[in-house]
Amino acid sequence: MWSMSVSLPPRAPAAPDLQSKMLSLSLGNHNGEVAEFTKATSVPLYVTYNDRIRPLLDTVDKLRELKVMEEGIELPTIVVVGDQSSGKSSVLESLAGISLPRGNGICTRVPLIMRLQQHSSPEPELHLEYNNQIVHTDEVHVTQDIEDATIEIAGDSKGISNTPLTLVVKKRGVPDLTMVDLPGITRVPVRGQPEDIYEQVSEIIMEYITPKESIILNVLSATVDFPTCESIRMSQRVDKSGERTLAVVTKADQAPEGLLEKVTADDVNIGLGYVCVRNRIGEESYEQARKEEARLFESHHLLSRINKSIVGIPVLAQKLVQIQATSLAKCLPGIVKKVNDKLSVNVSELNKLPKHLANVADAMTAFMRILGSTRESLKKILIRGEFDEYPEDKEMHGTARMADLLNNYSKELHQRSTDTAGKFLMEEIKVLEEAKGIELPNFLPRTAFLSILQRRVKEISNTPVEYVEKLWSYIGAVVVFVLMFNSDGYLQLQSCTKRAAQNLISKMKDHSVDRVMEMVEMEKLTDYTCNPEYMSRWSKLMAQQPSFKQNLRYNDKLEIEGVGEVEVGHLREYNTAMLEKAFDMRMRITAYWETVLQRLVDSLALYLVFSVQKLVNGEMEKEIVIELMGPNGGGIERLLEESPSVASKRERLNQSIKKLRESKEVVGKIMDRIDTPNGYINLGL
Repeated sequence: MWSMSVSLPPRAPAAPDLQSKMLSLSLGNHNGEVAEFTKATSVPLYVTYNDRIRPLLDTVDKLRELKVMEEGIELPTIVVVGDQSSGKSSVLESLAGISLPRGNGICTRVPLIMRLQQHSSPEPELHLEYNNQIVHTDEVHVTQDIEDATIEIAGDSKGISNTPLTLVVKKRGVPDLTMVDLPGITRVPVRGQPEDIYEQVSEIIMEYITPKESIILNVLSATVDFPTCESIRMSQRVDKSGERTLAVVTKADQAPEGLLEKVTADDVNIGLGYVCVRNRIGEESYEQARKEEARLFESHHLLSRINKSIVGIPVLAQKLVQIQATSLAKCLPGIVKKVNDKLSVNVSELNKLPKHLANVADAMTAFMRILGSTRESLKKILIRGEFDEYPEDKEMHGTARMADLLNNYSKELHQRSTDTAGKFLMEEIKVLEEAKGIELPNFLPRTAFLSILQRRVKEISNTPVEYVEKLWSYIGAVVVFVLMFNSDGYLQLQSCTKRAAQNLISKMKDHSVDRVMEMVEMEKLTDYTCNPEYMSRWSKLMAQQPSFKQNLRYNDKLEIEGVGEVEVGHLREYNTAMLEKAFDMRMRITAYWETVLQRLVDSLALYLVFSVQKLVNGEMEKEIVIELMGPNGGGIERLLEESPSVASKRERLNQSIKKLRESKEVVGKIMDRIDTPNGYINLGL
């Protein structure tokens, strides 16, 4: 008699609750309900766990059929690995009670998922599942049908494929197990095999045994040293402690010497232990094979010394069922959580995609929504100075950045306005000498003033144009960014709106350049202001004239307010009348120049605000509509043409969501039966 305990490691605090609920489903310790495994007259194996383990296995099998592993959700799986000719096929045949393909080279060329299910009917039921089809078979033809399916999947050469083939065996006496048999490991390719056959096999094996949910069933031949087995090396790479590795030692009858020492010393860290078995030989029936196996380990002078708890196919079946049940109990809550988490993420991602547009009305609604959202965002950014939509992105704080540009423009205007005419008052003296006429001597000629003014305006004439271009480049970048953000996913609309926005910004920039050039030309044309600050500044500056004349006699340098420190020694050769006129001219220019600079900054700022208002409140939408409805725009119907990337992403997400919802329903049914208390498992159904 034997019992099976479904338990979890102590570090999983919720396991006892789950285990107790599983016991209510008859998934735990039930002593006395299972017949003797080693009964010589039994069918290949006798395990009556159909109503206990099978619901959990069916759940995992359905999840595997739904390909939930493609969503990054690993399932607890018994993965069968072994070097070529290690006896892997014989072990699986003994467990399933059916014949599998044999021969030289790699017999298993695709991952073979074997679903064994205890069956009440005396007549076995077998079928294959691959390439979205189900092929019914029987014990006589199953070997050939597996070979035919393998050829259909992997081709008729000796190459391998990672596309799985599922074999479902419902038969009386088989253990309730689901295992994945992988191609045997070989280092030397035979004729017809690809040169990189070892790398291909290794890649498939590592893919299956790496997940921590996988239980590794490592098939070893008693005739070899275990540390030299390639399958051991691979399993140790992903399971160093061996806590999820079970070893099956085949061909015990062929190499009995030292086998006891091998399995007790455990030099290769097999955490789940060893099971020694005898392979079926020749035409032996499975019943005969079990009898011979029992006799061998009972009577052989060396093998009989091995503990009976680790010998025989029935013990292997018992251990696999127990390990599988423990793994299922441990992994199921995590699977539930992962399914729900992945489903939530995918639904959220799908909702972020632009709505699929089915007709022109939908397209028009989406178009108006995009325009409305863009207009409101631009009002916040460029007009009202709100930046709640982009709190951390300072480049999107529009009014602040435009103010920075205007402040820099004002500073640069003043920096470019420094005196570059050489020695103090010499420009004014030269101009006054050339502007004199037959007139009263105590009047300043206006032509002289305008001549100096025009020179100074010309020196800074490029600065307003440069800053207009900078301002519109910034505004254009903001407008395009907001448009692209709000029309994300509508590729055709994006290209159209971007082109319209760029065209409009270009036109408004050109118009603004023309406007500031007009402002500059107006400043050259005449001198005028009604601002009383001009007279106030001029009067204050002229108050320095007496001091200037007095100090000129004794100093070569003087500090003049509004000008700075200047050289004056060269002015002593000119008469007082000329110096007075030149000083007056310079102070008038200095006082008036502040008005000119202020006008160039203020006018540009007002014009900019006015132009941005026009852009946001009407010009942009009008330009986009014209572009969309024009001969090259394609009309509103273009919105119905979803971009390939969005369409592909939408299809992928919909398929994933469908798969995850079906998976959620599958795990929901089994969890309803396990119904753990205190909300330990929350399906969110």
